[in-house]
Amino acid sequence: MSRRKTREPKEENVTLGPTVREGEYVFGVAHVFASFNDTFIHVTDLSGRETLVRITGGMKVKADRDESSPYAAMLAAQDTPGPGAQSALRALARSGMKIGRIEDVTPVPTDSTRRKGGRRGRRL
Repeated sequence: MSRRKTREPKEENVTLGPTVREGEYVFGVAHVFASFNDTFIHVTDLSGRETLVRITGGMKVKADRDESSPYAAMLAAQDTPGPGAQSALRALARSGMKIGRIEDVTPVPTDSTRRKGGRRGRRL
């Protein structure tokens, strides 16, 4: 009887993001949008044109009520930061990402009076 030839499976090295050499640094911009309903983390290159990774809190937890929670933001930041932005930044810092600058670009309304339409907006 002849011996069966068994092939050893080759290990594939799967990496996310751009291919870099050993010891090279990749610089990116982490755009964090934390609303009351969800937390978005979008990591791009320095120009902002090429997306390296994009993930939301809703992709990590399946309950709709948990999309904007700090726990969902922390899980979303591990794959790549209202209440989700703080914990997402903490999780990014803990994962070994060096943070150069934090800039808050949350749109702030400049009008002082409340718009008409009530809490749920104008319904047709």
